[in-house]
Amino acid sequence: MSHLFAYLSRMKLITRWPLMHNVRIENVQEHSLQVAMIAHGLALIENCNFDGNYDAYKVAVIALFHDASEVFTGDMPTPVKYFNKNIESEYKKIESVANERLLSMVPNELNLAYREVIDGQCLSDAEQKLVKAADTLSAYLKCIEEIRFGNHEFEPAYKRLKRLISQHELSSVHYFVESYIPSFHMSFDEMNREL
Repeated sequence: MSHLFAYLSRMKLITRWPLMHNVRIENVQEHSLQVAMIAHGLALIENCNFDGNYDAYKVAVIALFHDASEVFTGDMPTPVKYFNKNIESEYKKIESVANERLLSMVPNELNLAYREVIDGQCLSDAEQKLVKAADTLSAYLKCIEEIRFGNHEFEPAYKRLKRLISQHELSSVHYFVESYIPSFHMSFDEMNREL
């Protein structure tokens, strides 16, 4: 018997942005899905438009699991996680222990495959940057959503993330911002009128 999928299903119980007032609560499971979709899109954009050579499916699957350790750690807010180098280093150790605990639930014959997915060690530096960029874009979209509905608490995070994204080295990130972000400022009816 393995508890792996029972634990992973609890990703939906982990609330993101715990130090912020939220108009709509976001959980780790839905965030991970969005990150996976964005990472997949970024990989395709890189491949089709900027001579990239990414495995879009591999990147998407890694992105699905990128926060799986949070079923044990919870969502550590960014200002706390990166408060100083010591906290950041210790948190990485905690994440590693949490990943090992998840991996201990995997049957032996699947362990190597899940190790690659859960700890992301099979990713190249370029693929890791792509997943991290997707994670940042997902957070940025959350800020846009909260601000659209009148929650000014997300404005500092929005400004910080917008600055990070504007300076990003990946061309696919800028393509994504120009091509897809404007729609997130629109209502459903406004988007429908554009079709």
